[in-house]
Amino acid sequence: MSHAAAEPPRATRRLAAVEERSAGGVVVDVHQGEARIAVIARRNRAGRIEWCLPKGHIEGAETLPQTAAREVAEETGIQGRVLIELGTIDYWFAVGDRRIHKFVHHYLLEAIGGDLTIENDPDHEAIDVAWFALRDAHRHLTFPNERRIARIAWQRLAGE
Repeated sequence: MSHAAAEPPRATRRLAAVEERSAGGVVVDVHQGEARIAVIARRNRAGRIEWCLPKGHIEGAETLPQTAAREVAEETGIQGRVLIELGTIDYWFAVGDRRIHKFVHHYLLEAIGGDLTIENDPDHEAIDVAWFALRDAHRHLTFPNERRIARIAWQRLAGE
């Protein structure tokens, strides 16, 4: 009678989890009586174009609102003044041997100067930038959670 050797159970290796925080926002300008927001385009890992809200990592001792204003300026060319917090998006992704729990804090900013450009983006992630009417910007944004943030901005500005 032969007995098959029992295979030892495989150890499953759990990736180390790390928390990261970023900030960005919905920068609003009123042009010819209509509120519009600056949105950037970038390529994802698969090479597809994604339209998204400007955002990025905290640098040094910056506060979240300071990070949001700097990132908006770098990625869109538009200087903005932070008005209110709109909400936080969180999601998970893996990089190498780590799982990242990312929190992105979004703010509503009033455009106070500048011109649309991606030339000041130090990471060169943005490949384009455009103004979209705030009332229907959610139709252009790639990610559902960012579409929700744009709708919240619209509701706040409309007084709803």
